[in-house]
Amino acid sequence: MNLRKYFLASALVVSLASMTTGCSLFGGEEDTITVSPSPETQTLFPLNQIWSNSLSGNAKIYSLLSPTVNNNIVYAAGRSGQVKAIELASGKTLWNVDLSNSSLFRSQSALLSGGVSADDKHVYLGSERAQAYALDKSTGAIIWQKSVKGEVLAKPISVDNNVIINTANGYLQALAQDSGDNVWETNMEIPALTLRGQSTPAAAYGAIVLGDDDGHVNAYFAKDGQLIWQQRISQPQGSTEIAKLNDVDTTPIIEQGLVYAIGYNGNIVALDLSNGSTVWKKALGSTHSFVIQQNHIVVVDQDDNVYALSKNGGTVIWKQSDLLHRQLTDPVIYQNYVVVGDFEGYLYLIDISSGDIVSKTQVSSSGLAAKPIVADDKIIIQAKNGNVYAYSQK
Repeated sequence: MNLRKYFLASALVVSLASMTTGCSLFGGEEDTITVSPSPETQTLFPLNQIWSNSLSGNAKIYSLLSPTVNNNIVYAAGRSGQVKAIELASGKTLWNVDLSNSSLFRSQSALLSGGVSADDKHVYLGSERAQAYALDKSTGAIIWQKSVKGEVLAKPISVDNNVIINTANGYLQALAQDSGDNVWETNMEIPALTLRGQSTPAAAYGAIVLGDDDGHVNAYFAKDGQLIWQQRISQPQGSTEIAKLNDVDTTPIIEQGLVYAIGYNGNIVALDLSNGSTVWKKALGSTHSFVIQQNHIVVVDQDDNVYALSKNGGTVIWKQSDLLHRQLTDPVIYQNYVVVGDFEGYLYLIDISSGDIVSKTQVSSSGLAAKPIVADDKIIIQAKNGNVYAYSQK
């Protein structure tokens, strides 16, 4: 049995069931999860759907496959292998390619995963079949396709003419941007049981920073993959294997010489980029990447509380608890609002000053799991069924 797959899939199924049955996640009454109903909201900030574009998806499969925007074009992918370039302003399809292994008699899903990224030349994707792809931005033609060390559950990123791939079995690889040839690789230790997900690396000042599955934040030289420093931010604790999970699957944020990161069953921290030393930390766990807006760090914790913390020290500014266990997306900032989606397909806007929910819109009954993105005063969101939507203020 693949424990990496088994744990998260089971947790999601039971979490959904608990909405009506009140059943326990791990078999004891003390662990019962109650999913909050979608809150009644007086919409003070209505959103208008600008366009939608259809892609293939599977609402029954856990996937955080998310689009990206580059030069006013949305690049999005479906799990089976469909990839589209979509005009940001109109939603018009510019090109549409299929990466599945299909023929007249047979079709094999590409199992695309992790998300889409783009730079000035290419669009990059990875798959659960341990494949990495670079596509031509203008046409969608495959520039290269390479086998990598393991499943690609995090977005590839482009750094200094290389593409950085973080695989589910602990390998960090750099592939040449133009050819896909292996430039360097390094291996991180992983425990026997982890959450399903990987940290998308962040890059700055010649360094690549990412979390691992054993509670660390790691910094590597982008040119050769040599370790610069490693800092633990989450410590295994508790009497069960589940309680000991301490993955750092979120994307760090690098800002003004500090690395901000958060771990499951751990802490949110600010680390010195030069040496990894802890500047401050606060006990708060999450699998969600977070966002920084001026003095606010906006975090969705592992119970789906939404927090605004002070960037200088982690003091709680406000806490929004009306969305408990609704399997929220990672947060983003739209104007002066925090945006999150949930498993029933609702998109919420939360006032960043007060923490009040001021808008609720149902995007898709298939549900939302992937992080929304904000571009050109639009909110772009991909639903579990694969469809991509653009919303803006009325």
